[in-house]
Amino acid sequence: TINPKKKERRKESQNAVAGRSEETVIDRFSDCRENLQKWCNLPVEALSSSMKLLVGVLFSFFLALPSAVARGGERGGTLSEYENDRSNVAITKARVLLEDEKSPNKIARARGYMTNSDLEKAVKDFGRRCSNISRIYSIGESVNGVPLWVIEISDKPGEEEGEPAFKYIGNVHGDEPVGRELLIRLANWICDNHLKDPLVRSIVENSHLHILPSINPDGFALQRRGNAKNIDLNRDFPDQFFPLNDDIHTRQPETAAVMKWLSEIRFTGSATLHGGALVANYPWDGTSDGRKHYYSCPDDDTFRFLASTYSQSHRNMSLSTEFPGGITNGAFWYPIYGAMQDWNYIHAGCFELTLEVSDDKWPMIDEIPTLWEHNKMSLLNLAASVLKTGVHGRIFASDSGTPLPGFITIKGINYTVNAGRAFGDYHRLLVPGERYEVMATMPGYKSKATTISLGETAMTVDFILDPETTTERYLWRTSGCNCGGSSSSSKFGLEMFWTLHFEVYVVIIILLFWFLIRRRLKSNLSNDKQHAARSSLLPA
Repeated sequence: TINPKKKERRKESQNAVAGRSEETVIDRFSDCRENLQKWCNLPVEALSSSMKLLVGVLFSFFLALPSAVARGGERGGTLSEYENDRSNVAITKARVLLEDEKSPNKIARARGYMTNSDLEKAVKDFGRRCSNISRIYSIGESVNGVPLWVIEISDKPGEEEGEPAFKYIGNVHGDEPVGRELLIRLANWICDNHLKDPLVRSIVENSHLHILPSINPDGFALQRRGNAKNIDLNRDFPDQFFPLNDDIHTRQPETAAVMKWLSEIRFTGSATLHGGALVANYPWDGTSDGRKHYYSCPDDDTFRFLASTYSQSHRNMSLSTEFPGGITNGAFWYPIYGAMQDWNYIHAGCFELTLEVSDDKWPMIDEIPTLWEHNKMSLLNLAASVLKTGVHGRIFASDSGTPLPGFITIKGINYTVNAGRAFGDYHRLLVPGERYEVMATMPGYKSKATTISLGETAMTVDFILDPETTTERYLWRTSGCNCGGSSSSSKFGLEMFWTLHFEVYVVIIILLFWFLIRRRLKSNLSNDKQHAARSSLLPA
């Protein structure tokens, strides 16, 4: 059998970002020719003429179809190709997938998997059975109105704490259902073992784990990759290189729900579960030139460490002959655009991996227990990585002792991690065994830096920042103003203006008022004297 991910990779590397119809048709019939040659044991030459004729006829037919049908959601292409076609409205259709047919084999394989109703019942049953360490909530609905249920696991579910949060998302592609099965098993295993397993107890007591078993319930019900509108959700997020997904009006509700979710919860780490290969994929997923090559993000070393944490805990992922160590840079494997993991890192401060957890996209249901055993420790260790590595701490103001929602930077790494507003807590994932210069900054306060030697376990470093002088604050506020005229920055500027020594403004206003009154009194007294003098000069 052909590895599904290898087949996808071959297709997507041959198509432009927008998906050109000619290449899509030729690619599909190239596969057909290869299969005919294999099955019939015919030479390539015997098939070439007839296949060319068939491709020509069908290509003419495809040109008459709407672009949304003729263009698939394949990866690949070059930046120049994208820019040359950017004016074409069909560019926005790059996420739309070709319709899949429901083969009898697919229908048979779906037997035994949880339906969307079964999954909802399993989530709610878990919430009742493990209510002391869990909370059930929905982040929104799919196109067809199916709730996107999330299980939160913590000793204080629903409460904001100065602890890191981690999330798992399954079933991003509707035809890759292994993730939804594994994540329900993960939740139940944690519930059954959190009182006796030290690793699980640490996850429950020191972090908040959020599990979204299915982000694409409509695609699962339709047994296809895309959602109900046949959009590939892992190509639907805003992209750092191409503006193909910047229009919020075309954004899918599942995508919008995830983006809103991350605006409300500050996740430290994350992973999405896929199928069709066996590898842990890390950013970047795309490249600036649109070509296939290794393209590292600022935290490349940390991502390689996190991916290796999953791979080496897996039964056989790290033994891969295709992917050294069982990990890969996304763009080196094959570049995609609009991916969820890149958006998480850029816009939400969240370190996300894309996990391919089974060679078969849709294995028979009786293989799930084995796949669970192969992935169990990987899932637990990756979730615990937000506790077991990196530098963590809080930022305080020296004058008031209050927490500060400042920023943490590491010298030599062009990336900023935000501290929480309520507790001033930060959680910075880093590779163990290295020395780092950690700096805490906060507008209106003097920055502080310290050098640490990070061991094999996480380190706690708190920062106490001193306020800047009045002059320093004023200079920072004027030099740091946003001249773009946004309402939020204008509001921030007004707040800073009135909070800068409010007492001084009050005294100035009182003195000005007193001066005006005194001047008015003097004026009135002078007028009275002049009136009296004129009166004395008049004849009696």
